[in-house]
Amino acid sequence: MKYYRDCGTEDTMNDFILSCDSTIDLTLEHVRARGLEFISYHFFLDGVMYKDDLGQTIPHDQFYEKLKKGADAKTSQINIEEYLEYFTPYLEQGKDILHVSLSSGLSGSYNHAVTAAKELSEKYPDRKIYIVDSLGASSGVGLIMDTLADLRDEGKNIDELYGWVEENKLRMNYWFFSTDLSFYVKGGRITKTEGMLGGLLGICPLMNVNSQGKLVPREKVRTKKRVIRELVARMEEYADGGLDYSGKCYVVHSACYEDAREIADLIEARFPKINGRVLINSIGTTIGSHSGPGTAAVFFWGKKRED
Repeated sequence: MKYYRDCGTEDTMNDFILSCDSTIDLTLEHVRARGLEFISYHFFLDGVMYKDDLGQTIPHDQFYEKLKKGADAKTSQINIEEYLEYFTPYLEQGKDILHVSLSSGLSGSYNHAVTAAKELSEKYPDRKIYIVDSLGASSGVGLIMDTLADLRDEGKNIDELYGWVEENKLRMNYWFFSTDLSFYVKGGRITKTEGMLGGLLGICPLMNVNSQGKLVPREKVRTKKRVIRELVARMEEYADGGLDYSGKCYVVHSACYEDAREIADLIEARFPKINGRVLINSIGTTIGSHSGPGTAAVFFWGKKRED
């Protein structure tokens, strides 16, 4: 979604910002190094509100330890007023905005960002405000932002970047599993029956994000070892070039680093042309409030999501 009046000016690298929200699940150091801006979600632990600021307020290991001990976690959407407050200083500095949001299939924040952009376009008619529905989440969106930063550094302007991300966002693939289904049941992502059977039978459902940006169980796999192998097999099936994949790959986890490390090691062994080492990050507090501990995911560029 775009809001601006075409004023006929040319963009340079410093005329715009690349923006996202804190659910990209990258480190603060990574975000700063790539010249990205972000707005924070908020979450609640036992009724106390905290900022999701990439692990600065509450380190991720402490957050998951609290969940394991029974803390009640909830999240809140970024509202219109927060977006207005966040976007305005950049517009006042004469900068245009390309903002990539968490999937509209998982949160209403995208719609709030669009409403805020529409209001601000009337106040700042010479500025461009692009709001992109990522139809994704976590470090998959982080990898999209990382690629946008690469393209920006190559000299592409904001209009070219907006066109590119809308054309390519569904090529980001999201595959994941969880060994603890209780939080998915609580959030309505899977049924109580599926959760109960999964616990009794040791089933780790293999899931992905579909073309509508929603979480979808794809296959019931028994044992963690098998689902890890299946996760890597899906990357072989869907990644650009198959085993010749030469792009970047990100892996995230929620308090299960050993699982993430095993996935990364398998990927690096099977995809020799991959761009650098597989980057491992922790799932942040917003998404982690819904996934709970025990989730691991892989993100890569590949075939366009169509279902």
